[in-house]
Amino acid sequence: MTPPADDPPEKRRWFVDAAKLTPVRFVSLGFAVAIAVGTGLLSIPWASQPGSGASPLQALFTATSAMCLTGLVVVDTPTQWSGFGQGIILALIQLGGLGIMTMASLVGLILADRIGLRSRLNTAVELRATGQTDIRSVVTGVVRTSFIIEAVIAGGLGLRFWLGYDEPPLRAVWLGVFHSISAFNNAGFVLFQGNIISFATDPWICLPLIVAVVLGGLGFPVLFEVIRQIRRRRSQLPRRWSLHSRLTLSVTGVLLIVGPALVLALEWSRTLAPFGVADKVLVGSFQGVMSRSAGLNSIDWAEADQATLLVTDVLMFIGGGSGGTAGGIKVTTFAVLLFVIIAEIRGDRTVTAFDRQINTRVQRQALTVALFGIALVVIPTVVLLAGTPFGLDELLFEVISASATVGLSTGITGQLPPWGQLVLILLMYVGRIGSITLVSALAARDRGRRYTLPEERPFIG
Repeated sequence: MTPPADDPPEKRRWFVDAAKLTPVRFVSLGFAVAIAVGTGLLSIPWASQPGSGASPLQALFTATSAMCLTGLVVVDTPTQWSGFGQGIILALIQLGGLGIMTMASLVGLILADRIGLRSRLNTAVELRATGQTDIRSVVTGVVRTSFIIEAVIAGGLGLRFWLGYDEPPLRAVWLGVFHSISAFNNAGFVLFQGNIISFATDPWICLPLIVAVVLGGLGFPVLFEVIRQIRRRRSQLPRRWSLHSRLTLSVTGVLLIVGPALVLALEWSRTLAPFGVADKVLVGSFQGVMSRSAGLNSIDWAEADQATLLVTDVLMFIGGGSGGTAGGIKVTTFAVLLFVIIAEIRGDRTVTAFDRQINTRVQRQALTVALFGIALVVIPTVVLLAGTPFGLDELLFEVISASATVGLSTGITGQLPPWGQLVLILLMYVGRIGSITLVSALAARDRGRRYTLPEERPFIG
């Protein structure tokens, strides 16, 4: 398609530039535009409670946190924002979640047109394994599945708020819908002061939130494959599932056990001390799950032990599954690097996992994403340490939470200077779009050489 010949040069130049808009640029620009619109809407007086207008920085921070599914806040959501403002926040969360999940699920399809025949055939096999073979079916499946899960969780939460806490029916519905969408999209926004602390021992609130967070964090390629097996009413041996699903499910399962266990062990006599044994298990399990990306908290993280903060740093950095709403470097990246280490220790010539060989390009991509994530943590932490009075534990926790789009905080977000909040805004934006855009850019770029250079081995370690 070409622009008409009689169009002015400026219009023709714009048309050519738009035609060159790559998927990476499209995602980056789309999120930036949505954040700008959200900032404008949150800046108008109707978005705030009477007499508590939001500053441009507060509106920008909140819009970025909502669109990037983070949950960090510089103002209290229920007291600062009106019903209109809360609706804008919810719309940004839903838009950000659907955008990320759709884009991540489409990366393979986009790459299939830009990589070699063999890789294209491999991609087609993986796509058939999830039951999605074209863009329309992927988008439709993402939207439909998201709405179904959110509706079921919202129904359960709404009933509990209505029957268990005497909330008016319409208010109960609104609370159920808001927290269901926030949890499934791993956004971390709540409409209660103190986050979920008031409901820390209520399993009818905490367990549905855990289910929503885990499902949203698995990623749609995995959900599609699981749903496909359920629809066929027959179980397929796990070893015949795609490697991506097996890696995601296995590592997620381990982290869902290790995370809560470590939180329980480290906080049993500290923040969990006031609770009974059953409540300790519920609160510790809730916090161990939420630490990976959701940002909901049922304890005060300012009171947590330094060891717990460090464990949570690691969980936040790893994050959830690719193609989902969770952040971090993703569990598949972590798993690939783990199998690389195992292969090197064993002296194997190839890296294998679950009876499959992992391509060397995938190994390099995983290493690149991990190192990019480390840089995204270290550099801002050093900058904030040099310019703010807060300690390393607090700032490292805050930076990882922002860059991994988690939303947990020890309470210093609103106390940071304006430039420090701008640093977090940039981290949330780059952290949300960075992994997907970086991986897609790396996978789509395949430069071939007609020559090879002499090989030499530097000393390692």
